[in-house]
Amino acid sequence: MNLTILGCYAATPRTITNPTSQVLEIRNRLFLIDCGEGTQVQLRKSKIKFSRINHIFISHLHGDHMYGLVGLLSTFMLLNRKTDLHVYGPKGIKEIILLQLRYSNSFTGYNLYFHELTSKESEIVFEDEKVIVKTIPLKHRIYTNGFLFQEKIGDRKLNIDAVQQHNIDICYFQKIKNGKDITLDDGTIIPNEELSLDPIPTKSYAFCSDTMYDESILPLIQNVDVLYHETTFLETEADKAKKTMHSTAKEAATIALKANVKQLILGHYSTRYENIELFKAEAETIFSNVLLADDGKTFEFD
Repeated sequence: MNLTILGCYAATPRTITNPTSQVLEIRNRLFLIDCGEGTQVQLRKSKIKFSRINHIFISHLHGDHMYGLVGLLSTFMLLNRKTDLHVYGPKGIKEIILLQLRYSNSFTGYNLYFHELTSKESEIVFEDEKVIVKTIPLKHRIYTNGFLFQEKIGDRKLNIDAVQQHNIDICYFQKIKNGKDITLDDGTIIPNEELSLDPIPTKSYAFCSDTMYDESILPLIQNVDVLYHETTFLETEADKAKKTMHSTAKEAATIALKANVKQLILGHYSTRYENIELFKAEAETIFSNVLLADDGKTFEFD
């Protein structure tokens, strides 16, 4: 599981920082999460192929999280994209994007599907044979969702020594991987646990975009491997965080601690602060496993 941070600063783009956007690679799937201004430039800098992006998740309709979307969709058109593209986001995102495309006479040459979200309860928004994605309802000034990405449990692994010892034919290998017992020609039943090993442990990633401190999300993100949680302010500006419905680094760390996550990544920093290390120092007073997001940074989680 790899995470590439394209942008992780709040509000306005600067020459040295970009608003929120990131790419998650999980089980060979590539998901774009939020799409602030400059996203496609950052994609090029990170050498991420546009053609691999088939699913885009938008947390909410504030500009620093989605103003780069129409530009990216238009670039896909200029690149003669033919593959279907799916956009998941709050109700209204379809109207906003189609209005821009209509008045610029820039309709896509590929199928563009919008999955508009309205539920205030967690729901499954994407699922295939390897990955499932659920919403994480957040508390912000407008309707907002985070997203939980989870790998599905894969096949069991063959215990090669045991398989060879029992002289089991290759035609039964998939059955063993599927967790089934094997019956030999003489009627002997070999239990699956003797022939296979546990599957590779699954990974999970929770993206919590703009939100105030909210313990109601704890059951949804309990025990995740990696939590990205916004930290717009430090505790010295806790009053501003509450007023604007954002979180402090201390509050993000408290959520991580109570959810028993393995790793916390901080992001969405207010540009009022000159040194983002201050966020890490504050969070580590509550939770020890803290990483700092920064534009262009890639995290690999084995």
